Amino acid sequence: MMEKIAKDVGDIQSRLLDHRPVISAEVRYFVREFEEKRGLRENRLLENLNKMVQEANEQMLPTNLEEISQNLSEISKRLEAANHMAERVHQREIEAQQSTQLQAHREKLKEDWAEFLKEQQRLKEEVDKEHAKAVGELSTRFSEKKKDLAQFSL
Repeated sequence: MMEKIAKDVGDIQSRLLDHRPVISAEVRYFVREFEEKRGLRENRLLENLNKMVQEANEQMLPTNLEEISQNLSEISKRLEAANHMAERVHQREIEAQQSTQLQAHREKLKEDWAEFLKEQQRLKEEVDKEHAKAVGELSTRFSEKKKDLAQFSL
């Protein structure tokens, strides 16, 4: 009997203090109502937006197509002019670069020529020294031979 009383007291206590089933039922009801209202409100908003887009397409599209066509032709002309100017600038840069390269090549040739002339001068001086030495040796031999000849002739 005590068990039954304890069980009944436990049931009464859980009903008085445990509000979860009631709260979850209320939450479900609130969510259901909110979703229904929100769904209707969003549906109305979407319909209004659809009408606005259709009206804008009907009114703005033909005039915008004409404007777009005019703007595209103008943009095309501007792009062609810009492209032509860019080509001219590029051509000038190529010419300047070629001129710079040509000038650098000329300077290199001048340096090479100057170095060649120095080397030739050095070689000339070397040959002149050897020639002078050879002439000196020959002169000495010739004078010795002359002396020897003079001795034999006497």
